[in-house]
Amino acid sequence: MFSANHWGGSFEINNNGGDADDDHSRNMDMDRAALSRQLDETQQSWLLGPQESKKKDKYVDLGCVVVKRKLIWWAFWALLVAFIVVGVPIIVVKSIPKKKVAPPPPDQYTNALHKALLFFNAQKSGKLPKNNGIPWRGDSGLKDGSDLTDVKGGLVGGYYDAGDNIKFHFPMAFSMTLLSWSVVEYSQKYKAIGEYDHVRDLIKRPLLLGAARGHGLPRPVQTASSAPDLAGEVAAALASASIVFNDDAAYSKKLVHGAATAYKFARDLGHRQTYSRGNPYIEPYYNSTGYWDEYMWSAAWMYYATGNTSYISLATDPALAKNAKAFMQILDFSVFSWDNKLPGAELLLTRLRMFLNPGYPYEETLSGYHNSTGITMCMVFKQFHVFNWTQGGLIELNHGRPQPLQYAMNMAFLASLYADYMDATNVPGWYCGPNYFSADSLRSFAQSQVDYVLGNNPRKMSYLVGYGSNYPKHVHHRGASIPMTDQVLVHRRVEVAQLQEREP
Repeated sequence: MFSANHWGGSFEINNNGGDADDDHSRNMDMDRAALSRQLDETQQSWLLGPQESKKKDKYVDLGCVVVKRKLIWWAFWALLVAFIVVGVPIIVVKSIPKKKVAPPPPDQYTNALHKALLFFNAQKSGKLPKNNGIPWRGDSGLKDGSDLTDVKGGLVGGYYDAGDNIKFHFPMAFSMTLLSWSVVEYSQKYKAIGEYDHVRDLIKRPLLLGAARGHGLPRPVQTASSAPDLAGEVAAALASASIVFNDDAAYSKKLVHGAATAYKFARDLGHRQTYSRGNPYIEPYYNSTGYWDEYMWSAAWMYYATGNTSYISLATDPALAKNAKAFMQILDFSVFSWDNKLPGAELLLTRLRMFLNPGYPYEETLSGYHNSTGITMCMVFKQFHVFNWTQGGLIELNHGRPQPLQYAMNMAFLASLYADYMDATNVPGWYCGPNYFSADSLRSFAQSQVDYVLGNNPRKMSYLVGYGSNYPKHVHHRGASIPMTDQVLVHRRVEVAQLQEREP
């Protein structure tokens, strides 16, 4: 069940065209009688052939066949010429000492990816590995959840959300799902730049079910008895990771089991209230506006991970699509984010239609998702004036509100995927009304947004810390905000001593 490929294969793998040979082999296996008849006819021709010529010196008997002596000489000279033309150059080339050619220097996007993945190293909570690569980070949160009796091993690990010490597992699980999606689709590219093992290690860090934990002493644990959105995202993260680790059957199966458990909790009719509702520690920061999109999103990933058709039946259920407002073309619902999985879910299910084409009874809803995906992609083009753009070239998917880069990068990722899906299935493009657009137009959009983040903007500033020469130097991060000079160390020791004196 877990070893089968329900993903449809990576579009990085090209078909080498062995179909003709395979068909020939199958036909030979199925029609051995025809082969026997051919052999019988050949043998009869030997028996019924003309008597041996009297001019024996013109022929040579090779045992199984008699050929002209002149033909043997022609064959000999032909082989000699072929050896001179083909063999001698090969011998000469191999005898020349090989000069080691250095690999081409990494391009700007490779360098940027190296830096981007280090963000997760900087955000790790719990016991850090020796090769973490961030010298100013140390172990932290080693007693998280230690007072919980129903959680084996506590809640140590995971990632901090930002520059603070809080772990918000709703956006964290979403990040892990996207990392897994990128590895499933582009594993060969990760391997080519030496990041494959690193990114798998990042994904493998525990995905915890607790909703959020504060940064005070002691660190409080926020629990949620109703969390269909959070549980659905955790199910998606675990299911997608199970595909990443399908080379480890035992671990992949464990991930699928965890995903199924979370998914069952998410679908429980008695727990249909968003995880953040009324929680003052969560609602102001990562308020969830619904859970129907998580149902569709997690069901799609569960199907890809297991092949169980009950999941794809749910993902394509017209009632679910209606509740998720999949076909209503609401502008905000076309923006992919940690809160709104609808565009990602529709693209994921469009992939199913393009690569595997399951047909009835899923085709009607899948066709609707495919059409909706095309409309979402049309929205990113300036000429349709759907979203505002900055003068520097950044699309404002969150309508000018803070933190616009994450939304632009999410859309760039989906656009790149859809372009690659079209190329892999020999679809040259799609229509936006009467206008036809090629897959390359989506790549141009995605590249423009990535280039903006990397420095092609009016300030000529890279918004990726560590990339380029002009990037933010004083970022908000509690682990790195204060330079560790001797004066600071002395000052901190005095503060600690004063606090200890005040304690009863």
